[in-house]
Amino acid sequence: MSEGFTGILAAAGDLPPESTQQAVGYPSLFLLVALGALVPVVPTGAIVSSAAVVAFHQSSPFALLYVFLVAAFAACLGDAALYWLGQRGIRSRNGSRWLASLRGRVTPERLAHARERLDTHQVSVLVLSRLVPAGRIPVMLACLLSEMPLRRFVRGDVAACLAWAATYQLIGILGGSLFPEPWQGVVAAVGLTVLISAVPALWRRLRGRAADEPSGQGSSGQGTSGHGVSGQGTPGGGTSGRGTSGHEHP
Repeated sequence: MSEGFTGILAAAGDLPPESTQQAVGYPSLFLLVALGALVPVVPTGAIVSSAAVVAFHQSSPFALLYVFLVAAFAACLGDAALYWLGQRGIRSRNGSRWLASLRGRVTPERLAHARERLDTHQVSVLVLSRLVPAGRIPVMLACLLSEMPLRRFVRGDVAACLAWAATYQLIGILGGSLFPEPWQGVVAAVGLTVLISAVPALWRRLRGRAADEPSGQGSSGQGTSGHGVSGQGTPGGGTSGRGTSGHEHP
């Protein structure tokens, strides 16, 4: 038995580096992307970009195609599984921890916005939800609350996962073409995907601050204006009427 085990190790050692990478890499890519679809804390975009960098430096002409197909299939399968678990929570009286986790990640404003867009553009919204960082869960939750059948969701999600896999694979190809060493391209691709993921959150935060500041200034201005009108109306009874008509017809 020990001789057989030694023979297996020797055979594995005789494999070319690319064959070993492919034998380990494609199953790992599938598992990580599918897990990232089920547990939305795994950076699946960075994983796909990194796999694309490694495939770009391989001599196999189909390496990039395999990365694309494996990533798209794993993402679609993970989305379908998460949606099915969410449907079970919708139909159950006590709900489910998967549905509760989805609700906890979405603010009421983003959910309302996703439901409005879903009513008019179903397939395009699903595609954009995959491409926009942190956009997948609000749209999926909107689909669950609108009781979209699993088959219809999967039909739209197939196009979304294909577009998503192609986008992050292009990021990996860009990183692989700029640097001679694969690890350098992986670092560049991961950094770019992290930057892309951080920009929408930063933009929403800046928009929230910009929306709060004018509202605070407007309320202060209205209070000052109201105080001035009441002060002008104090000396004479007819002044208030003239001020009002003057405001309506400048």
